[in-house]
Amino acid sequence: MSDDIRLAFAHPAERAAASGVGSFDRISLRDYVVEVEIGAFQQERGTLQRVRFNVVVEVLPIVEIYDDVDRILSYDRVTEAIEFELKAERINLLETLAARVAERILLEPQAERVFLRIEKLDRGPFALGVEIERSRNGVASPSQDHVAVPHPRVMFLSNAALQSDHLPGWIDQAANMDAPLVLCVGAVELAAPQTGHTMTQRRINLLAIEQNAWVLAAKDYRCKVVETRTELDWAMKNGQVCVWAPSKIVLDAVDGPPADLEDALSLVSWFAAEMSALELMVIGEDGPDSAVPVQVFSTTKAKLT
Repeated sequence: MSDDIRLAFAHPAERAAASGVGSFDRISLRDYVVEVEIGAFQQERGTLQRVRFNVVVEVLPIVEIYDDVDRILSYDRVTEAIEFELKAERINLLETLAARVAERILLEPQAERVFLRIEKLDRGPFALGVEIERSRNGVASPSQDHVAVPHPRVMFLSNAALQSDHLPGWIDQAANMDAPLVLCVGAVELAAPQTGHTMTQRRINLLAIEQNAWVLAAKDYRCKVVETRTELDWAMKNGQVCVWAPSKIVLDAVDGPPADLEDALSLVSWFAAEMSALELMVIGEDGPDSAVPVQVFSTTKAKLT
């Protein structure tokens, strides 16, 4: 076997050593295995599989020797970076996970370059994986790349509210308040197919809500349907009125709502808590138990105040 092929399958520590850069020290994490739900295929949803991490972080050499853990990049910071990204949301691609973990490690002031290999161990009698290399020069610092996302005001509109003549006025008032506005709706008033299976029924129920989201978008040109957290964050930062299409965020959530949840208002309450909303405004329904403050309004009222 040639050296190139051997190195291609060697541990990232050996890959790093062969990279030709000799000015760094290296710390490594070997064979760190976790069970996580990950994958783009439908059969990978709702099931855990083993994923193995091998990480090498190149750091600047310590000139003066101090036996002080606060002066070095702790191994715990590497495992914490992995755990943070695994808990942030459900991820489909190993490539995405690898890039996010590497970027988080490179936010550590001692880290200069990262070699990272991630492998799925349960997709067959083999390991399937990706390997990436990232350097500090290719990663924006938090001050360059991160802008705090504002806390939104979430408004749930019942089906009666959607048909009300007061709908434009409600949106006007809420959109002019002191926070971004995210509108949420329940399912369309049509009998949904019943599958008798929890996971497939969940998808059908979520799609029924998304049908109503598009109905709302058709009623007011300001309302833009958004599906992902990235879209929501961008829209809130830019003052856009959003209508939440729940499927992706719910299905990708690490700690999502119960799979058999059929109450749309309870789902919206969960969403408001996930978004750290300032409050949940409910028009035309009784308010739910909620981790955020709730205001309830009747569909017969022309104004919110």
